[in-house]
Amino acid sequence: MQIVVIGGTGHIGTYLVPELVRRGHQVTVLTRGGRTPYQQDGAWSRVELVTADRTAEESAGTFGDRVAALAPDVVIDLICFTPDSARQLVEALRGKVHHLLHCGTIWVHGPSATVPTREDAPRAPFGDYGIQKAAIETYLLDQSRRGGVPTTIVHPGHITGPGWAPVNPAGNLDLAVYEKLAHGEELVLPNLGLETVQHVHAADVAGVFLAALTNRSAAVGESFHAVADGAMTLRGYAEAVAAWFGQEVRLRFLPFEQWKEGVSEQDAQITYDHIAHSPHCSMEKAARLLGFRPRYTALEATLEAISRLQIT
Repeated sequence: MQIVVIGGTGHIGTYLVPELVRRGHQVTVLTRGGRTPYQQDGAWSRVELVTADRTAEESAGTFGDRVAALAPDVVIDLICFTPDSARQLVEALRGKVHHLLHCGTIWVHGPSATVPTREDAPRAPFGDYGIQKAAIETYLLDQSRRGGVPTTIVHPGHITGPGWAPVNPAGNLDLAVYEKLAHGEELVLPNLGLETVQHVHAADVAGVFLAALTNRSAAVGESFHAVADGAMTLRGYAEAVAAWFGQEVRLRFLPFEQWKEGVSEQDAQITYDHIAHSPHCSMEKAARLLGFRPRYTALEATLEAISRLQIT
């Protein structure tokens, strides 16, 4: 099949695009050109890379037509963030493609209520990112079920893997958190450290896309989580990372409003976003309909990423 991947040189595309090539597909990647895949793979030599500025072309009303002109059988959209962006693409592809696969986010759920949270749980998103992504999901699934472009949505958790820093046990991206755990120093966590994060290896996210592509009849008109089985509490995550470094963990806890005074405003905001969501999503649907099960646990995924970081 002729497959167009929009935004295919990032976290997910690093694993997804080479596997598509190995499965015999003709792959074109639309990219802004500012990023290279996180890992080298000979399969990229058989990928057509097309430079495109999606934002500018959408403003001009030409991006959807640009994608349609490539005559794809399948489009995989990894970088759609607004309903208008989704609508432009759908209108251009209507009646022209067999399958559209869209990358969403588990942030569409808002705070976890019943856990593990299933894809059919009531939505209560907050924050611009989650609200926009939930609106995209509603639109895409509705138009798919009404006979528009056949669509599947994949909702990743906290994507990680070699080449970038995973969300840390304090719920943000500060590498100093790992350094403290590596040296056996005290780490202060918000509240009681019982909020959750749910990482997923980028290879497993790619795996859900591949499974949906392979099982099209079961996947069209559906959304699927892409997370590791089970979430980690901040406290449990910190304990496991410290043990991996060969250290006894030393933790102290403060109410969030006090804790945030000891970190940057940006780190405090990122942490709040994570602990306010405290995701714990189910992978049962992907297993049942697509036959997919994650290869990596949440801890395995984060430790592989941490092992590549420059921790001093």
